[in-house]
Amino acid sequence: MAEKPKDNKKTITLVDNTEVPVRALKLSLLRPFMIKFAELAAVADDNDKSMDILMDCVQIAMKQYKPELADDREQLEELLDLPTVYQIIDAASGFQNAEASVVSGLVK
Repeated sequence: MAEKPKDNKKTITLVDNTEVPVRALKLSLLRPFMIKFAELAAVADDNDKSMDILMDCVQIAMKQYKPELADDREQLEELLDLPTVYQIIDAASGFQNAEASVVSGLVK
C-alpha cells in the first residue's frame, strides 16, 4: 500500500500574535500566485514595486489561509512584517527547504 504523504502544515505568527496554519497552495490558487510571483523579476530593482508584487502574492495565499484578510490589503499590511511575508511566500509555493526557497534569492 502506498504511503500517505506527510502533512506539510506549519503555523505562521502574524504581528498581532495570531497564529495562521499554512501549507502549499491548492492548484487553483497556486497558478495565479506563480503568475504574479513571476512578475517580480521585472521589477527587482524597484523596492516599492517588488513589495507590491509580494503583497499581491500574500493576498492570493490568504484566500486559502485566512480568507477574511485576503481582500483587505491595508489590514493585512498592518499584520505583517517582511520576514513573515517571506514565510508565507515560501509556504504557499510548497518549497520546504532554504536552498529551494522561492525567496532565497531575494534575501542575502
